[in-house]
Amino acid sequence: MYEFFTHQFGFSILLMAVLLGIIMTAVAYCILLERKVAAWVQDRIGPNRAGPFGLLQPLADGVKFLLKEDIISRNVDKPLFVLAPAIAFTVALIGFAVIPWAGQVRLGGNLLEVQVASIDVGLLYLLAVGSLAVYGVVLGGWASNNKYSFYGAMRATAQMLSYEIPLGLAILVVVLTTGQLRLENIVAWQIDPAAGGVWNLLLHPLAFVLMLITVFAEANRLPFDLAEAEQELIGGYQTEYSAMKMGLFYLGEYAHMITSSAFIAVLFLGGWELFPGSGRLGWGWIDWLNTSPSIAAMLLRFAIMAGKIFFFIFFFMWVRWTIPRFRFDQLMRLAWRGMVPMGLGLVALTGLLVYRGQPATFWAPVGNLIIVAVIMLWQVVRKPTVTGRQTHLPPVTGFAGTR
Repeated sequence: MYEFFTHQFGFSILLMAVLLGIIMTAVAYCILLERKVAAWVQDRIGPNRAGPFGLLQPLADGVKFLLKEDIISRNVDKPLFVLAPAIAFTVALIGFAVIPWAGQVRLGGNLLEVQVASIDVGLLYLLAVGSLAVYGVVLGGWASNNKYSFYGAMRATAQMLSYEIPLGLAILVVVLTTGQLRLENIVAWQIDPAAGGVWNLLLHPLAFVLMLITVFAEANRLPFDLAEAEQELIGGYQTEYSAMKMGLFYLGEYAHMITSSAFIAVLFLGGWELFPGSGRLGWGWIDWLNTSPSIAAMLLRFAIMAGKIFFFIFFFMWVRWTIPRFRFDQLMRLAWRGMVPMGLGLVALTGLLVYRGQPATFWAPVGNLIIVAVIMLWQVVRKPTVTGRQTHLPPVTGFAGTR
């Protein structure tokens, strides 16, 4: 039996089972973390009744979802109504397969990739899988036979499709810089001094910001949670769902956050590298951590990767409970008139640097600063845009009820 797991196929199966268990547990406790972060931001205590420090709250929530009555309205499209949450959860869960978690490990004399599937087009696979999430949203709104659910689904769909364009442009900057589509090779490029030896975050901070913003939009997280609308007083495309079907939408959202956080860490933060430029120092323990195929080094690299993922998840939750929701016109204007031109400028800059044979020089961050300066100057000199408020209404001079 041990011999089976010392080959890549058997090891990938074992790793897949372990990662599924870790991710499902993390998804459950992300809900508890979300509620604790919300309580911290709002100066409350948060869940603290179920178990010590509230650590059994995810178990209580899971039991509640399983035992609640599963109501399906009479006029819904039942096959699609049941399929939508399954799509949302499955699509969010299968993206982790191509993430390089901890480099390589040697078992039984064989050098194995700590990755479920090492494929030539790993980056394209992750993009393709992520784009399928829109089907769960639009089918959930359409099959509910509720006009407000459908409105929420259309807003969320338009948002997700629009923000996939700047997301693709930010990723294209990384692909042009590294010349790689394999995610493990992108990590190696950022670690190895002979290749690039510098994190893409330091080369293209603007592309990192673009990708970070688009992940909020792709996961329908505040301030981009446009599936809901205050004037409708409902929950968007999830309104008609209850019990475990509603739970699957929540689980899919948090699983998507975990996969997206790992994706950002791989593309911009050197994957499992402890700090940028560590490969240039020549320190023995750093070289051992970055390259050793031992089980101990692999576990440490996995812990570093998990720490970066936790940081991004905490950041997503912090932003959600800090910044109010955008209006829909503001959201679309940000994508099409702000982020898309910025992404095109970054791609042009990176292409010029690659053409000159200097993809990893100080000209990359300098070019990012120039793009930011040009955009800020344009914002200052251009005419003010329409805010969406009707022009015939009187000016707002104070709150209603004030004297």
